[in-house]
Amino acid sequence: MTRPLSRASQSRRTLSSLDLAAEPLQAGELKQVWIYRQIRARILEGVLAKGARLPSTRHLAERWQVSRATVDLAYDQLRSEGYLVSTAGSGTHVAAKVPDQFFDAGARTSDSPRRRAPGIDVAPLIASAVGKPFVARVADPALFPIDQWRKALQASTRHVTVEQLDDNEPFGLGALRTQIASYLGVARGISCDAEQIVVLAGIRQGLDMCARLLLSPEDKVMVEDPGYLHAAPIFSRHAREVIHVPIDAHGFSVDHARHRTGARLVHVTPAHQAPTGVTMPVSRRLALLAWAEEADCWLIEDDYDSEFSYDSAPLPALKSLDAADRVIHCGSFNKTMFAGLRIGYAVLPEKLVPEFRKARHITGRSTGVIEQLALANFLESGAFARHVRRARLAYAQRRDIVLQALRDALGAERLYVTGAHSGFHLVWWPPPGIDVAALQELAAGHGLRFQAISDFCKRAVLPPGLVIGYAALDDEALRRQAGKLGELISRFRGSASGA
Repeated sequence: MTRPLSRASQSRRTLSSLDLAAEPLQAGELKQVWIYRQIRARILEGVLAKGARLPSTRHLAERWQVSRATVDLAYDQLRSEGYLVSTAGSGTHVAAKVPDQFFDAGARTSDSPRRRAPGIDVAPLIASAVGKPFVARVADPALFPIDQWRKALQASTRHVTVEQLDDNEPFGLGALRTQIASYLGVARGISCDAEQIVVLAGIRQGLDMCARLLLSPEDKVMVEDPGYLHAAPIFSRHAREVIHVPIDAHGFSVDHARHRTGARLVHVTPAHQAPTGVTMPVSRRLALLAWAEEADCWLIEDDYDSEFSYDSAPLPALKSLDAADRVIHCGSFNKTMFAGLRIGYAVLPEKLVPEFRKARHITGRSTGVIEQLALANFLESGAFARHVRRARLAYAQRRDIVLQALRDALGAERLYVTGAHSGFHLVWWPPPGIDVAALQELAAGHGLRFQAISDFCKRAVLPPGLVIGYAALDDEALRRQAGKLGELISRFRGSASGA
């Protein structure tokens, strides 16, 4: 049995399940962000109580005069962040426990209203989750050799020493950092010492740590536009201004950066630009490094998926060219192994090592010693390299399934994609005559989800494009969903040409 609701709770639940008033759309605001922002704010302010039922996506779309697909995307993001829960047959409700208010941090007294910190732009995120076509932009855990990993964990438990259990290394287990340094030397061309490596929970923790230690409230930060959606909100907490620098066919535009002075920190994704997938050539990398030295700023190299390069070996990392020692290289095993591992790393310039070490002494570590020891053994034994090779072949085949479905629907001469050479996603740039928003809405009605390139843009204006994730769907499911996508494109083209 469940406890009866109080009258107040019953009233609040009834109201929220029937209707929600809509605030005006802000200038330049995407409708998906507009929906996300209002619902999230009402949850945090207590207007929507824990357990309150939300309107159905169809009802809210009708009342707020948006497409149902747009509401679906906003609800998906709120669910992925833990604000909403959905149960078949009973609708969507506010979660019993909402997430930690990291981006709303700060003391609040009972008589002062909650205020969101200035400069924070809530990004239109969609969870990259296993089995979600086509937002599955994460490693497929079904490909991971879990039996080998289980044995590695058991061996680590048996052989861990008292000194290792004491966990007195602020940068992480020495054995793991040694293996990471060796791996980066071979795979990414980075010559570094284990003492420069700090073990983290993932790349986002690396970005946050860099922001906390390297930025002051007067500083400026540069990020790519379009770019990684988590970067700007993290940096906004610690800098006066986040400058969105447009990308071009070669990635981050150094020429545009030169016209904006005073940047202390720059976030870039040279290997596989997030989200367009373009690779920064060596000439642009050298220009970026020269400018960073001239401008006296730090570069954060976000190397989130370079292990999965399908058609040729990837270029060496930006850090490998870093003669002035200005690059902080961030990577993650959460992408290469499985998302729940929560082990990433950063390679620090030697000058920053003492300050970061002091900070780790204060804040503590976030990854258990047994998992670190198991990963060190996994790397040393070659099991990690074998897993990456097998997974790379599987993901390349899945990429090819998507590309073939697009070719069949459009014709090879009309197909244009970027980023298909590596990673977990590609970007399809539809030919003229295809209404991308209308296609998204049609696809959503058939259970297919996409993010548009415009969702990642702050000020940049690019042609319409769709980000298509393919990694975390098994081959059979992907063929079925890719075939469905191809049919929808063909049907959509036919109806558009006949209109």
